[in-house]
Amino acid sequence: MSEITNDVLSGLGLNSYEATKKEPTDNSLGQEDFLKLMTTQLSNQDPLKPMENGEFLGEMAQFSTVTGIEELTVAFESLAQSFSQWQTLQGASLVGRDVLVPVENFELQSGEAVQGAISLPSSGTGVTVEVYDEAGQVIRTMDLGSKASGLHDFTWDGLTDAGTEAPSGTYEFRSRALLGEGSEALYTLVNGEVNSVALGGEDSGLVLQVQGIGNVDFNSVFRIGS
Repeated sequence: MSEITNDVLSGLGLNSYEATKKEPTDNSLGQEDFLKLMTTQLSNQDPLKPMENGEFLGEMAQFSTVTGIEELTVAFESLAQSFSQWQTLQGASLVGRDVLVPVENFELQSGEAVQGAISLPSSGTGVTVEVYDEAGQVIRTMDLGSKASGLHDFTWDGLTDAGTEAPSGTYEFRSRALLGEGSEALYTLVNGEVNSVALGGEDSGLVLQVQGIGNVDFNSVFRIGS
């Protein structure tokens, strides 16, 4: 088989591969290029009409600004890396400890108790915590009485209102209180042990894997226990 030469390609009105391929170009202007341009400008200026001091200082200020921004960017990148490492170390210390977090549902192991808390925006009366099973039925109602504003702990012993052990499964706490003239739903939280910690994506921080609850954003933790 004969070789197709560049002359043959030219005769067909085509260019050779070497003639058509282009090297990628870098159009960015770095600090060294900026200094070369300014030096060239100074060496080629009209001696009778030299650059005004204001113009020269303006270009120097512009160069200083660009340099400062680049140095600031490097500093922020280093700070972000250090912060990420600090978060990782902090997260490692949470494994095996209890955290109080807001939840919608939690997993109960039969025979175990569940510790939680309610948050009252103001003093209230008739504070109750209800436990719902997967079918949406109330299986236990706990009357906490009157409470002042703030965070208040409670414990569900894992028993139903009939005094029997609730089977293992998914449950939900719903709490209410009389605040002022009406009944309002309260913010309910549950304690859980941290099994593992992972770094989230670019827009998120630490993600905790909490036993019986699942993945929880570290920023939503209300309290860290022992």
